Amino acid sequence: MGFGLLNPIITFSRFVLFLCLVNTASANVETKDFTILVLGDSLSAGYGLPKGDAFPEQLSNKINNNQNNINIINAGVSGDTTQGGLARLGWALSDNPDMVIVELGANDGLRGLEPSLMEKNLDAIITELKKREIKVLLTGMYAPPNYGEDYLKEYNSVFPRLAKRHNITLYPFFLEGVAGEPTLNQPDGIHPTKEGIAIMVDRILPYVKEVMK
Repeated sequence: MGFGLLNPIITFSRFVLFLCLVNTASANVETKDFTILVLGDSLSAGYGLPKGDAFPEQLSNKINNNQNNINIINAGVSGDTTQGGLARLGWALSDNPDMVIVELGANDGLRGLEPSLMEKNLDAIITELKKREIKVLLTGMYAPPNYGEDYLKEYNSVFPRLAKRHNITLYPFFLEGVAGEPTLNQPDGIHPTKEGIAIMVDRILPYVKEVMK
């Protein structure tokens, strides 16, 4: 008799557990209504920073201050060029983001790579994103001055030209307010500190919100 009652009880318990799991999964899905992927290099990957202080994480904290349904993915790879970003684009998009912040090109400039090749790579990235109907925010960069005036002019013109060609929003300079400020950069003078990243997030946030609309 005792065993006869046990089976229905176990069955009912399993059913209740199943409902709890379903409800939990649904809740997790509902809290992530919008996903932003940051496709970048060490400037967004968080080079030299403790976990949680990188650009995507700080942007997530800031943007979710009054709204907790925005998921931001850090797809930054230190040392990546635009060619590297293009090569891993398909894999990076496996999370099906609604929007991508394209932060690439700094390493192309540091290595003196051809701006025309950088433009070709970025153009391919943006084209694929638009094909998938993913919103795009392109962040610009300025070339180092040591390669000469011609290189500087050619490199710096790539980002505005791409933004105009694809009719997408351009944030002119990713390091705005931080570049050249010793107290806001790590000892290498290139990568921002936690405080530097916070300034970058504050400055780019209006652009992010505008593209999200």
